[in-house]
Amino acid sequence: MFRNNYDNDAITFSPQGRIFQIEYASEAVKQGSVTVGLCSKTHVVLVALKRNAEDLSSYQKKIINVDTHLGLSLAGLASDARVLSNFMKRQALASKMTYGRPIPIERIVDQIGDRAQANTQNYSNRPYGVGLLVAGVDDTGPHLFEFQPSGMTQEMVACAIGARSQMARTYLERNLDAFADSGREELVTHGLKALKESLNQDKELTIENASVGVVGVSKTESGKNKLEAFKLYDGEEMAPLLERALAGEGVKAQGGEEAQVESMDTS
Repeated sequence: MFRNNYDNDAITFSPQGRIFQIEYASEAVKQGSVTVGLCSKTHVVLVALKRNAEDLSSYQKKIINVDTHLGLSLAGLASDARVLSNFMKRQALASKMTYGRPIPIERIVDQIGDRAQANTQNYSNRPYGVGLLVAGVDDTGPHLFEFQPSGMTQEMVACAIGARSQMARTYLERNLDAFADSGREELVTHGLKALKESLNQDKELTIENASVGVVGVSKTESGKNKLEAFKLYDGEEMAPLLERALAGEGVKAQGGEEAQVESMDTS
């Protein structure tokens, strides 16, 4: 993919005004497995499709818990996502120690955006080859943000990134009006259905290759907002969610047996 002398570093513009290393990093995001995020008035849901490098390996972790009120999903290089998530964990902890409160979602997203953009100003650095969907709750309510390798961040109502994500985005656009008033379980159902739209015809969602992260707020008896801490559903916990979302479509659990419908754990 050599393009003359304009892609040797991340600070040189081509005559057309392009920075090729950022474009290469964005291509790494497009090659990653798809992840979907949805936001309502009370909850934010992240849904991700996991990959394994070969039949003998385990599935790669796609959703990371940053703090009790904050989590992210990734598409692209998992090692770069780990660096950014560790940075976010340090910032979240510093906010609690310094100010005695959870860090606002927009602030921490701006911080990783600044960190990524700084890599385009130094000859010795390269852009992060990962895209993130950041979900969290703060005093202003639930939020969903998209992070791109260029350092650009934007708040979204719903979003999908990764390979074949256009099909998932089409589903999200078609059902956009229903998200705002959706509850926790309805939002998870929409997320899994959007994820299924992006699959190849010879693949299906299972408890091994799908994971879900949920965070939100609920009302107490006194009318105050109560935080529902970020909860990651993985492995066997995915069985009732898949059964509920894709009922009648032959969803399979481990060993090919049909998943049993169970109540959703909101702890």
